[in-house]
Amino acid sequence: MMWTRMVVAALVAAMNISGAWGQSGAYPNKPMRWVIPFAPGGGTDVIARPIALKVGEVLGQQVIYDNRGGGGGLIAAEMVAKSAPDGYTFLVGAGNTHVMATLVNDKVPFDPVKDYAPITKFATIPNVLVATPSFAPKTLQELVAYGKANPGKINWSSSGNGTAGHLALVMFAQMAGIKVEHVPFKGAGLATNAVLAGDCDLLFANTGVFLPQIKAGKLRVLGVAGARRLTALPDAPLFTDNGFPGYESSSFYGLLAPAGTPAAIIKLQHDTIARIIHSPESIARMANDGAYPVGNTPEQFAEENRQQVQKWSKIIRENNIKAD
Repeated sequence: MMWTRMVVAALVAAMNISGAWGQSGAYPNKPMRWVIPFAPGGGTDVIARPIALKVGEVLGQQVIYDNRGGGGGLIAAEMVAKSAPDGYTFLVGAGNTHVMATLVNDKVPFDPVKDYAPITKFATIPNVLVATPSFAPKTLQELVAYGKANPGKINWSSSGNGTAGHLALVMFAQMAGIKVEHVPFKGAGLATNAVLAGDCDLLFANTGVFLPQIKAGKLRVLGVAGARRLTALPDAPLFTDNGFPGYESSSFYGLLAPAGTPAAIIKLQHDTIARIIHSPESIARMANDGAYPVGNTPEQFAEENRQQVQKWSKIIRENNIKAD
């Protein structure tokens, strides 16, 4: 069976890697820790936790899944940046830690490039625009027309100033030529509740935040800010096909190690995780969760992050956006 052969190959690599830096015993020879920069139960867990479990199975050591929310992801990111580069502590990085953090915060306690060794991106998760069911516009075109006729009367929630959802709404409002009222909350859960209750009209977030509410009819999708349609929401229209060519906004999750981690460890972790991500099981699971599986190389992961910084820095500077 193909999957079995891939697992065996990874295990053989693991047994042979210890000589790479003179450590006695095969790597890994104790549990590994993945530090998650958000509270439990969010979109990060939907994507990353199953991968962590499978990595533990393949490499023969448990992956301790350590949620360390707070500081917009900066607390966890700093912790890993200052950890020993021994292959036992990793960061599940995201846009908040490796793109937005350096752009919307005056002081960041780590360097998102120099302090880390990228391993691979797990997935890209496009942001989805949802509305409370009572919101009059039913399409993106109707939303634009309504916004122009009612400047400043659309209450648009987000999970906080400088978050991906906030930047997505700013970019959309600029392209559409409308003015909206931004209502920031401390987290996607509170922002979603405001839309569910009808206190706010709209919200941008990834599907892991509110897919059950969409399927239950409690939230209505106006558009997907991705490059292609989502398996989880096959009927949801794309912004790019409805008057907003090139409009894309997404989140991502991926694994990074502290800078200085031996290249042999980075390669083993990358090869193991990439095989897991590209397995039919993972592809189907992520598609059903509203994600595009990736599993790219460390170099590709780093370059994509640089491109995202370039894209969003212009919007952040033009609108003087700062974190809460």
